[in-house]
Amino acid sequence: MDKRLQQFLDAENITQSQLADTLGVARAGISHILSGRNRPGFDFLEAMALHYPQVSMDWLLTGKGRMYKNSSKEPAENPVFAPLKPPRRVSKILVFYDDNTFEEFQ
Repeated sequence: MDKRLQQFLDAENITQSQLADTLGVARAGISHILSGRNRPGFDFLEAMALHYPQVSMDWLLTGKGRMYKNSSKEPAENPVFAPLKPPRRVSKILVFYDDNTFEEFQ
């Protein structure tokens, strides 16, 4: 599956980090799958199916068939990312000065 996942990243023009952030998984987990060290778990596969519904899970898991369910989709097209978490808000800003002092803003 490592080669197919890399093909998917190349086709979607996204990085390992972007995929990990989109799926809500550890970046190291993606790296381990791509290196062949680990196999993807259910949570990873479920997140792939939810966030990239256009990707054929048969292809991803077995290599059979086409990468995309709809063969008319161009592989270079970027997917629509659905956020996993609500947007974060800034709660504190620290400003460090060269005289080794700082200010905290909340």
